[in-house]
Amino acid sequence: MVRILLTNDDGIHAPGIHALWNVFDGWADLFVVAPEGERSATGHGITVHEPIRVEKLQFSNPHFHGWAVKGTPADCVKLALEELMQEPPDIVISGINRGPNLATDVLYSGTVSAAMEGMIYGFPSMAVSIASWKDCDYDYAAKVTKEICIKITEKGLTPDTLLNVNIPDLPEEKIQGIKVTKLGNRRYQNIFDKRVDPRGRTYYWMAGEVKDIDYSEGTDIGAIKEGYISVTPIHFDLTNYPILEGVRGWFNKSE
Repeated sequence: MVRILLTNDDGIHAPGIHALWNVFDGWADLFVVAPEGERSATGHGITVHEPIRVEKLQFSNPHFHGWAVKGTPADCVKLALEELMQEPPDIVISGINRGPNLATDVLYSGTVSAAMEGMIYGFPSMAVSIASWKDCDYDYAAKVTKEICIKITEKGLTPDTLLNVNIPDLPEEKIQGIKVTKLGNRRYQNIFDKRVDPRGRTYYWMAGEVKDIDYSEGTDIGAIKEGYISVTPIHFDLTNYPILEGVRGWFNKSE
C-alpha cells in the first residue's frame, strides 16, 4: 500500500485536506501533519525562535486523525519526516489549497513550500490548489490529485522535482484536460492600503490586485485561463546558468 504524508497551509481543519483523506482512504496508508490553523503565504519559513507544539487530533470521522502543529507548513513536513512518522512516505502531498498558486506565487506559497520540503528530503512531492476563493469543488480536485498520484507511482518522479498542480474554477464537465506547463509571470499592483487607526497612527494593510505579465501558451496561467488543469514540474535550483560564466568573469583577476 502506498504511504502518503498529507499536509497543507490552510490548516488541519480545512476541507481540502479532508477531501484528500476521503479519496485516498483505503487506497493508501495516510499520515496527516498540518498547521493547527491557516498559514497561507508563509513561504518556506521555519520556526527556530520558539517551541513547536504538536497535538494529535481525532475527528468526528473515526478514520480521520492527524497531528496539529503550531508552526509553518514546512515545519509540519520536517517534523513528520524527522520525528512523527515511523516509516518514510512514498509521496508527500500538500493541499488542497483554496486559491491558485501560479507563477511567482510559488515563492510565497506555504502550500508549495510544504511540498518543496518533501522534495528536499528526496520524496516525490506535489502541491495542489484550486484557482478559486469561493465554492471550491474539493471532491473533484481530490479525484484529480489521486489520478496524478497514480501516475507518480507508475512512472516515478525525479527526487529533485515537485509537481505544482492548479485546477480551474470550473465545473468538472467544462475542464478541458491537463497541460504540463512552465511557470508564468504575475505581479501585484496597488499592494498597500494606507490607513490611520483611531489614535492617529498610520498602518498598512497588504492586499494587491493581480497583474498577469506572462500568460502565454505553455504557461500555468495560460492553461488555467483556457480551462485546463496545470501541472508544473518545479525544482529549487534557482541558479541562473546562462549568466554564470559572465558573473564568474567579474572576479577573474587575470582580466
